[in-house]
Amino acid sequence: MTKYLISFPGEAMVIPEEEFETVVEASHAVIDEAKAAGVYVFGGGITEDVDPVLVAGDGTVTKGTYPGCNVPNGGYAILELPSREAALEWAAKIAVACRCSQELRQFQYDPAS
Repeated sequence: MTKYLISFPGEAMVIPEEEFETVVEASHAVIDEAKAAGVYVFGGGITEDVDPVLVAGDGTVTKGTYPGCNVPNGGYAILELPSREAALEWAAKIAVACRCSQELRQFQYDPAS
C-alpha cells in the first residue's frame, strides 16, 4: 500500500460564512469514512496564525520557510491506499466535501515508515 497526501491551500476554500458548518460536517464525514475503511493515516489543518520557522541542526531558529518556497497552509489528509486510482477517488470525495479542488501527491516508498 502507498501513502498519499491530499491537500488544499487555505485560500482555495472560499465558502459563504453561513455554509461553513455544513462544509465542516461534510469534511468530517469523509474523514470518518476513511477511518472506517482503514485507510486514514493522519490529517488536519495548518494553524495559519502561527508563523513557520526553520530550525537548523545547531538549534538556530529563523523565521520563515526555505527561500522561494510557499508557506504551507490549508488542510491535509494522508491516506494509505492500494492504488493511485483509489487515491483519485478519495481526493474527489474530499473535494466535494471541502468544495475545492485537492492536490494529490504520492509518498516515496520507505520501508522504515
